[in-house]
Amino acid sequence: MTIKSFLLTAALAASSLATLAMAQTAKDDIKDAGQDVKEAGKATGAAAKKTAKATKKTAKKGTHKVAQKTAEGAEKVEQKTR
Repeated sequence: MTIKSFLLTAALAASSLATLAMAQTAKDDIKDAGQDVKEAGKATGAAAKKTAKATKKTAKKGTHKVAQKTAEGAEKVEQKTR
């Protein structure tokens, strides 16, 4: 393929895409906006679930760590009181 034919093909493709982009009506824009809002809501819900799961996991790890340190402290006190 020569450079001239490649440039001609690229120019034709760009012009056809520009024509398709301009053909969209206001009704199509409203439908697209509604779909975008719907997808954003789903993404927000998924992010909330992921955050909640991570928070639960971190809280559980922290609770176990505190319980472990409390048991160690209780053991030290018990050894001192013997």
